[in-house]
Amino acid sequence: MARRVMIGIAAMVALGVAVSLTAQTNRRGDDGSLTVEDYTPRSTLVVPEHPVPRAKFPVVDVHSHHRPGLSGERWNTMIGEMDALNLQVLVNLSGGSGATLARGVQAIQNSAHPNRIVFFANLDFSNGVTPGFGTRAATQLERDVAAGAVGLKLFKNFGLTVRDGQGQRVSVDDPELDPVWEMCARLDIPVLIHTGEPAEFFQPVDRYNERWLELIVRPGRRLPSDRYPGFEAIMAERDRMFARHPQTRFIAAHMGWHANDLARLGAMLDRLPNVYVGTGAILYELGRQPIAAGAFFAEYADRVLFGKDSYAADEFPYYWRTFETRDEYFDYYRRYHAFWKLYGMGLSDDILRKVYFENALRVVPGIPRNAFPSF
Repeated sequence: MARRVMIGIAAMVALGVAVSLTAQTNRRGDDGSLTVEDYTPRSTLVVPEHPVPRAKFPVVDVHSHHRPGLSGERWNTMIGEMDALNLQVLVNLSGGSGATLARGVQAIQNSAHPNRIVFFANLDFSNGVTPGFGTRAATQLERDVAAGAVGLKLFKNFGLTVRDGQGQRVSVDDPELDPVWEMCARLDIPVLIHTGEPAEFFQPVDRYNERWLELIVRPGRRLPSDRYPGFEAIMAERDRMFARHPQTRFIAAHMGWHANDLARLGAMLDRLPNVYVGTGAILYELGRQPIAAGAFFAEYADRVLFGKDSYAADEFPYYWRTFETRDEYFDYYRRYHAFWKLYGMGLSDDILRKVYFENALRVVPGIPRNAFPSF
């Protein structure tokens, strides 16, 4: 009897292993090497396609990053790419400060294309935010604007890893920075600020996390609660800072990381008339909700500025297609950001003009206007 029981158990174990191996093989594919990261099925959906290699109207990209000394052959190559895309002006958010910024501005002014890029200055947090930092930074910013900067960019380290003299995290609404925001209002320049990261970056990396693939491929982007403040805490600090400086124009980068919750974003814009948003690196959010996103752009057409983030000439047409067509179910250019496909929003010409260039020309006074239609 015992022998028969043991044989039965052995058979069940063998069957379980076989089922497990079969399931594993099915997950991996016929060659046994396929993973979820590799799975990129060909779509069999047959629908009209309308690629848009060139934007319908000239574009200002308010969110671009380039080394301050950009010039020479690389700059000439970029000009050819920009002309093909109808991308008229880049806003280089990585301008630096002091001598670095001045050299970058001078290099472009001495080039054959001085009106195709402008520079935002940056704050130097390398020595921490010690008493008097805000006043010193505001004074330096005034010099940077005199040297050619047309705005100020705050990177995502502010609010996450920037520390004070005691090693404590500096909150986004720390009053020590008030002189900087007040200087921006006095100089009539905007502040483009990257605050926090997508909400899912702060969550456990498990099967429920919508950004699981990105956080597996880019583990450095994880923001665990034992090392960083929570998403809502950082957003609350940001909003308090916006509200405390109503005379300063702020551009919330990446649509404030609220492009997945457009009702919340709209409520923020209603509450804070000095705030605008840029579209950098959130196309995957807009393209999966074209009806809601189109309605949002219609209602807040005066508050949205086009931005791409990292410069890659072959990626801009994905934005043009999402904004200008009603195409269905087409690829996004960076799969690890999103598992899903995009759909076109079909924005009107009036909205496109505002998003592509009109709003930028109003919000960033230092952008050359000669390449744009009057409005």
